[in-house]
Amino acid sequence: MFAIFKEKYRAYLPLMPFAIEQLDLTGYDLVISSSHAVAKGVITSPNQLHICYCYSPIRYAWDMKFEYLKESNLTKGLKSILARYFLHKIKAWDFISSNNVDHFIAISHFIKERIYKCYRRESTIIYPNVDVDAFPLCEVKEDFYFTASRLVPYKRLALIAEAFAMMPEKKLVIIGDGPERSKVEKIAALSNNVEYLGYQEYKVLKEHMMKAKAFIFAAEEDFGIVPLEAQACGTPVIAFGKGGSLDTVIDKKTGIYFYQQTTDSIIEAVSEFEKNRDLLLDASEIRAHAMNFSTAVFKVNFKRFVYEKCEEKGLQFDVR
Repeated sequence: MFAIFKEKYRAYLPLMPFAIEQLDLTGYDLVISSSHAVAKGVITSPNQLHICYCYSPIRYAWDMKFEYLKESNLTKGLKSILARYFLHKIKAWDFISSNNVDHFIAISHFIKERIYKCYRRESTIIYPNVDVDAFPLCEVKEDFYFTASRLVPYKRLALIAEAFAMMPEKKLVIIGDGPERSKVEKIAALSNNVEYLGYQEYKVLKEHMMKAKAFIFAAEEDFGIVPLEAQACGTPVIAFGKGGSLDTVIDKKTGIYFYQQTTDSIIEAVSEFEKNRDLLLDASEIRAHAMNFSTAVFKVNFKRFVYEKCEEKGLQFDVR
């Protein structure tokens, strides 16, 4: 029975605001919500301090509404009208409930801008922790490019495969599974240089991440953990220059940006990477950049922020 609820969780979105408001947190002086949807909507009093670590305002209700409707096959008919009505109501609730938060923390500059756009609230950026220690440095690279992700449309792995199919002299390895698997498989089957491995164990993924000459990342992400895992291996990243990549990849140092999600733009970026590869930081320096996003750094920054806000509020306990 519970498996059904997990599979159909999006159908319960209209009930989530009601559910989160039923949590009784009156016995706590400090409330920290970790929110990508409704968690920030918990009810707190003026005597309580509420800090929200915000991954994003509710995407379904704001700038990704039309993608959500399309992916859910809710663009036409009565179900579409009902879905649009509920999303409208949730958007209104999301804005109003942002007033429950005393301080917002954003995971990237992209989300900082989204928080201000949606809520008209300022926020402080504290990057999420990445398990960079799990990805060892590898300074000897092999002659292939690599990309890995769940195969969903916005990740653009099919686009990457198409771009490399047009560069037959350059090898691409793809790991991942998902709704666009058949599309990627078809491109790989028609190309001699695109190798699709499907789902692979973590060990295999990490090995390819370490040995690749570059990791290709074409999604517009809120933050993007995988590019940092690649950089922890000393592997440069050819990344779409929007969203969280602007925080995690340093153009012309730890990687190369491209600015349009098109095959031509990816091809141009790969060419630029190969021409300017010697200008990039070496593998150990690329890893040093990734270490700035470690769990240890996150803990220091997060605890410092919470401690400062507790002091401002006059709360006496020590969170250091």
